[in-house]
Amino acid sequence: MAALRLRDRDAIITKEGLIFRVFGYCHPPKAYICDVEYAPAEVFKSRNPKALRSRGQRVFYKFYEDQGWKFVKSNFPHHMIFHEMLQNNVVGVKHHDVVNVRRPNEKLKKLVEKEPKDELLMAMHSVLQITTDSSGLSMKDFGVFGSLLHGFYHPKFSDIDLVIYGRENLAKLRKSLKEMYQNSYSPLRNEFQSYEVIKGKRWRFQNYSSKEFAWHQERKMIYALFNDKNSGRLIKTEFEPVKKWEEIREEQFTGTKIMQKGWVKIFARIIKDQDAAFIPAVYEIKPLTVLHGTKDSHETTRIISYLEEFRMQAQVDEKVYVEGNLEEVETAGGSFHQVTLTYCPRYYQQALKVAA
Repeated sequence: MAALRLRDRDAIITKEGLIFRVFGYCHPPKAYICDVEYAPAEVFKSRNPKALRSRGQRVFYKFYEDQGWKFVKSNFPHHMIFHEMLQNNVVGVKHHDVVNVRRPNEKLKKLVEKEPKDELLMAMHSVLQITTDSSGLSMKDFGVFGSLLHGFYHPKFSDIDLVIYGRENLAKLRKSLKEMYQNSYSPLRNEFQSYEVIKGKRWRFQNYSSKEFAWHQERKMIYALFNDKNSGRLIKTEFEPVKKWEEIREEQFTGTKIMQKGWVKIFARIIKDQDAAFIPAVYEIKPLTVLHGTKDSHETTRIISYLEEFRMQAQVDEKVYVEGNLEEVETAGGSFHQVTLTYCPRYYQQALKVAA
């Protein structure tokens, strides 16, 4: 397939039936950096009861955490592409391996143009109506991802997964959701208003507790529970931020190199956060205290996170604790240091959280 302009959360389907999510906005010349999300049962089976998906007669399984990265690396190495800046391989799809694409905004347009045929679609229509009425946004500002995008949702059990496009639209939506969460009569409430939502669940991060996770998630405002009177259930609802096309700044792979400088633990102050809501999430920082790391750690100017757990974690002027890989980025205009949070062997040792 010819090269297409794709952005974060657009989906790619390959000849093996693998479903990839386009990851971020910066890609090498002949490929897309991706995260594999689903695989057909012919090539992968999961023991996780939450992973099962079906579309007609075909069964798919969802990958969680770093499971997909490990699966592709071991079983489909041609979907590991060379990242020139990192001088390493990452999960991705070459242009000639793209069989089909699915775009969240186009899929939502089709869904809202039709009379909803089941209770989940009826609930999705209701959520969109409530949020657009309260925020002043329109349907064109949203998209769908996950099982709604791919057509293998279950009307009685699936979540409502929505995309919200653009920085200003996200700000309007978060303000509106915050007001609704404070209204006891609103059908939408904050999913993380109580720690009970994650109590008892398996937690693997070593330097970031489940209670800290819940606190950070609650203030992001984009995670909701919809009290659907029609179906009689609370439906998990997400609003995932994606940049508008005009907000995407093209970055050049050629001539830029990233060198690994070791593991660091740093206390820092956030000085800029305009891209903290997107993937990758970027925070400009001023280091305060280096607990562990080389002398280069004191020169760190930003944190960049490819993990959703650490997106929208902190705001301007807040003090944070970050633990991850220190990298030196060399460009034609000079070099700088960054802490990167990503899929790596020390995945569960990484952390980014507001510090007291």
